[in-house]
Amino acid sequence: MPEITSPTSLLLLWAALGYLLGSVPFGLLLTRALGLGDVRSIGSGNIGATNVLRTGSKGAALGTLLLDGGKGALAVLLARALAGEDAAMLAGFTAFLGHCFPVWLGFKGGKGVATFLGTLLAVAWPLGLLACATWAATFAALRISSASALVAAVLSPLWAVLLGRPDAALLCLGLAALILIRHRANISRLLAGTEPRVGRR
Repeated sequence: MPEITSPTSLLLLWAALGYLLGSVPFGLLLTRALGLGDVRSIGSGNIGATNVLRTGSKGAALGTLLLDGGKGALAVLLARALAGEDAAMLAGFTAFLGHCFPVWLGFKGGKGVATFLGTLLAVAWPLGLLACATWAATFAALRISSASALVAAVLSPLWAVLLGRPDAALLCLGLAALILIRHRANISRLLAGTEPRVGRR
């Protein structure tokens, strides 16, 4: 097998590895392992932590949150350690793509919020903390998970620029665009005033 020495080939390799790592459907695997059924058959049908919480298992939801965030972070950290910052950015982006569009589930995955936050924490922890703080502040004010995710995503490029990371700002722009696309239905409900608040029926 020939050795991969081309920078382009290395980037493509890490893009593929990031995607495969991101495509592991932890929400689905955890709920099945715990005997909670197929998470795709309840609530929104999403495989992310918010929908896993609808199974009634806070432990499964927390595990999904940490693992989905962790796979984005791991993709970035591994690529950075072995191939440099460009590979890290690309691996983080494709890990997010893998979570949202996993090949194993017919490209029907989660909305990517946990993976987004985990990726940013690994890219630059101050940036990740600002994104997490933005999510938390919005959620405290509105009690709407989707709105919190959207505000955190849209503001993340600004935080990256203010932190002196224009390279991370480009990554944030790409991730924010995908989060907006994945939350189209939520945006419609937010505009209509029908998006549910956490803790209320």
